[in-house]
Amino acid sequence: MFLGSRFAALLQLPLSICFPLMNSNTRRSFSELNGVKAEDVLKNPRWPEKWPYTPADFRREDESVDTYFYSQPRLVYHIDDPAVAALKRYYSSVFFNGADVLDICSSWVSHFPDDIKLGKRIGLGMNEFELSKNVQLDNYVVKNLNIDPKFPFPDNTYDFVTCVVSVDYLTRPLEVFSEIRRVLKPNGVAIISQSNRCFPTKAIKIWLNTNDLQHIFIIGSYFHYAGGFHSLEALDISPNPLFSDPLFIIRAAKSA
Repeated sequence: MFLGSRFAALLQLPLSICFPLMNSNTRRSFSELNGVKAEDVLKNPRWPEKWPYTPADFRREDESVDTYFYSQPRLVYHIDDPAVAALKRYYSSVFFNGADVLDICSSWVSHFPDDIKLGKRIGLGMNEFELSKNVQLDNYVVKNLNIDPKFPFPDNTYDFVTCVVSVDYLTRPLEVFSEIRRVLKPNGVAIISQSNRCFPTKAIKIWLNTNDLQHIFIIGSYFHYAGGFHSLEALDISPNPLFSDPLFIIRAAKSA
């Protein structure tokens, strides 16, 4: 079964919506014309009984050790300013004073809001120089999750786990999402934010061959197959679909 029909069946959406791989300037207008919203994707998915992905889905054009690629510091935003502002507003609406937060695939900025006094703020990322410049963190750990997806933190530690526009680089997402569940406190929330930018040579193959709606489904499926989550949902928090980067939130809470 080719990729488009596979996702059409799983999402219960028309094949014409699921199949096309569109560029970043047309994806959102296409979904709007067909009456499909990001919020619809995870409302009634038909999950296969078993993990539906193959090892080939997680191959990359550049299969060299990731530490080589990420050794060069990149002190830049990976989404534009309006999208950054939208993410901070969203965090401000769900974070609470004293919340302990783990930011995975972290870098030199975590986009945490300024109006919330958080508790522990820990980063887990690839580049030590970038992490050392992140003033929003109390501490950080340098680790390549594609080699070892185990988080160096105790069970039931964090109120929130965040991941900003980086889930598309994970080659072992099932293990990573299982670790997200493990370190979250009961009813703690995982927040995955995703746009349509990426380093294409390091993004997984299935990501490059699918569109924004399918990306939401893929992330949702990681939560589903990791197990132990509830209240899975997708939100479109894009600040301006015509002039700014799209931004989607896929979130779920750890089962008590």
